[in-house]
Amino acid sequence: MDATPVQKVSKEKDLGVFVSEDLKWEKQCVSVVKKANCVLGTIKRNLIDRLKETILALYKNMVRPH
Repeated sequence: MDATPVQKVSKEKDLGVFVSEDLKWEKQCVSVVKKANCVLGTIKRNLIDRLKETILALYKNMVRPH
């Protein structure tokens, strides 16, 4: 557009998904696992009640969507 050169990038985030120049999923998987582990850590640090039902409900609602 208007003779502006297009930059070459190794990865780009589009609609929340990382797309790399070689179209591999590695960057996306690392990003999602990191985010899920952060949520798990938050649950572990802030939860006093360690009942199986409570942990399972929190996992299904807060971690699985990532």
